[in-house]
Amino acid sequence: MPWDLAASDLSDLALGAALLGAGGGGDPYLGKSMAADALASTSGRVRFLDPDELDEDALVVTTAMLGAPTVLVEKLPSGKEVAVALRALERHLGRPVTATMPAECGGMNSMVPLLAAARLGLPVVDADGMGRAFPELSMTTFGAHGLSGSPMAVADEHGSVAVVDAGADNRRLESLARALAVSMGASASMAIYAMSGADVRRTAVPRTVSTAVRLGRAVQEARQCHRDPFTALEETLTRTVYEYGRTLFEGKVVDVERATTDGFARGRARIAVEGTADEGELVFQNENLVARMAGRTLAVVPDLVTVLHAESAEPVTTEGLRYGQRVRVFAISAPPPLRTPEALAAFGPGAFGIEENYRPLAPGSGG
Repeated sequence: MPWDLAASDLSDLALGAALLGAGGGGDPYLGKSMAADALASTSGRVRFLDPDELDEDALVVTTAMLGAPTVLVEKLPSGKEVAVALRALERHLGRPVTATMPAECGGMNSMVPLLAAARLGLPVVDADGMGRAFPELSMTTFGAHGLSGSPMAVADEHGSVAVVDAGADNRRLESLARALAVSMGASASMAIYAMSGADVRRTAVPRTVSTAVRLGRAVQEARQCHRDPFTALEETLTRTVYEYGRTLFEGKVVDVERATTDGFARGRARIAVEGTADEGELVFQNENLVARMAGRTLAVVPDLVTVLHAESAEPVTTEGLRYGQRVRVFAISAPPPLRTPEALAAFGPGAFGIEENYRPLAPGSGG
């Protein structure tokens, strides 16, 4: 049934979306600030629709930020860009949009549809196309099930708007859109993957926004009650489509290599594992892709690898990793729609040049 997200829920959503963002999707707390401003200018609430209740022929358009997370921290959008992009796509399609939806449920991009919804008076669908965050537009459950991201609209803070149509080739669309985003200052807002209500039900990962709110609330309530937030997180995950999560290793960040190239933040981090002589390693491309310890892979994409502060369970994005931080590397099992052969072909290890087979995260003790 429909439900309302109020300004008071934004902290829970920001924390939960950062947990599900696998280190990417943009800074959730910047997104929270923008969403709070947008909601303050309206009734203070945004209506969410369950995907099962959408009309078959409803027109749903996903909205998100495109670009390197390291740039988004310094070049904060005003919030109007995404509304401009959605209206441009609406004009191109020649019919009104029924609702918007997150392209990914992670970081700032969990909040971007709220900006469009508040400005344009639209509801948001409680679902997304990744169940986490991925760095490329083609890496969605929508595309894995045969939907085209074209046409898409891209807008920047200067009022520039472009509509891009690459036909059925989502990888070509990614290439064109990434070049546009780089020319727009390495970040831009977009409206993409226009689809019917029937397509949403067939291709989206359902109820991820409400799940993010539940996860964030569980961690914050545990802190307030002086309970272990990691235990609260693990317990809550068992009641979601993600099923479970666990700590892989804990330690101190001893080195971070990071570079912004071709519109992505790429790099790796090394972590001295507490109580051992071993080092853990994270490899990322906007999001964390793989976690290893002593040369052994512990978790790999599409399972979610996230970095949390060792005591508070506060998520650390890839652009926020710093030398000296004491962290836990925590893995969350990918929901079933991310583990199909079609999905693994789109965003499994091979899609990132990782030469190993995907082995689903299994319950058990950490590394």
